[in-house]
Amino acid sequence: MKIWVDADACPVAMRKILFKAAQRTGTQVTLIANQAISVPRSPLITMRQVPQGFDVADDEIVRQVQSGDLVITSDIPLASEAIDKGATALSGRGELFDKDNIRGLLNMRDFMDTLRGSGIQTGGHAALGQSEVKAFADQLDRWLARRGK
Repeated sequence: MKIWVDADACPVAMRKILFKAAQRTGTQVTLIANQAISVPRSPLITMRQVPQGFDVADDEIVRQVQSGDLVITSDIPLASEAIDKGATALSGRGELFDKDNIRGLLNMRDFMDTLRGSGIQTGGHAALGQSEVKAFADQLDRWLARRGK
């Protein structure tokens, strides 16, 4: 079991939580991004830089992810592809994506995209707060605990 991180948009607070969890549980964490990201020296934590381009990092994660892995991303289509391969996905705000909720989330994403495309302002996420950081850490701990059994 590995954790794959869509690192271009992953907040620093979440990366720190992931790094600590890797060390605590012996879980391999790989960050994928199209820019260099500093990671601690550890055999459990790696960073792979991919070329610039639309969805290049996402495509690399989809190529590498396996059943039972966890993907950290807020990208709903990437989460869906990971789930199709038997993985679980978790957003940086602590929302767990799985086969039971991903289709509805994809439909909502597509609907919001259509609204934005027609000029309707839909707003965005609120700033990341402590409640989201805690939700992320809690969901990660639950996933790690289930995998440890």
